[in-house]
Amino acid sequence: MSKKEILKHIRCSKGDIAPYVIIPGDPGRVRRIVAQMDSAELLAENREYIVYTGEYKGTPITICSSGIGGPAASIAIEELIKLGAKVFIRVGSAGGRQPGIPIGTPIVITAAFRGEGTSKAYLPVEFPAAASLDVTNALVKALEDENESYQVGLGFTRDAYYVQDNELNKLLTSCGVKAAEQEAAILFILGSVRGVKTGAIVSSDSNIWLEKQPTLEEKEKAFMKGEKKTIRAALDATKILYDQGAHQF
Repeated sequence: MSKKEILKHIRCSKGDIAPYVIIPGDPGRVRRIVAQMDSAELLAENREYIVYTGEYKGTPITICSSGIGGPAASIAIEELIKLGAKVFIRVGSAGGRQPGIPIGTPIVITAAFRGEGTSKAYLPVEFPAAASLDVTNALVKALEDENESYQVGLGFTRDAYYVQDNELNKLLTSCGVKAAEQEAAILFILGSVRGVKTGAIVSSDSNIWLEKQPTLEEKEKAFMKGEKKTIRAALDATKILYDQGAHQF
């Protein structure tokens, strides 16, 4: 690839992308992440993909939105890898899947049940979708350093947002799954296939198992408070990984 070649979807070229990437689904979340950085330059806006590269505490970081679901996320991740990305942290939202997880709780996802379709185009369903240990540990350390309450555990990545399989939900909850979302599995699988490091942290925006369901206003307020914590943890974790030289492998 020549330096000037611009990739089709994220509309970036060689030299634009830092080795460390934070990848939210929501384009609006990109700007909320950038607001917590020391500096950032807008590089591209195309479809669901908004890309900034900048610095946080001396750490070069790219922020790129991935849209909703595995197909859109896989395109962003593949193109970012082609341009030199080595370490990815997904920052997103998720439904809590344990009764004791209130709205706005940061959840570090260690591995994901592959209930979506995109990752199956890469590897058989028996292959585990697992985060990189050093990225997971950095996220936990970042939360611990801020004395935040958080959860760590398994996620459930699915495709159909408005379809609930009640029996599957009950089964996965009984087996300890803590969050349901739509992108972690494909990120983790691409980490294995393409040889990059991956991790994920989400803020719970709902929970089907809560005994008392909050109002929409209460949900949004609690989620946004939690999102700020997950963004800070992702940025601090990236700084930890940068100091460790995690991209040099």
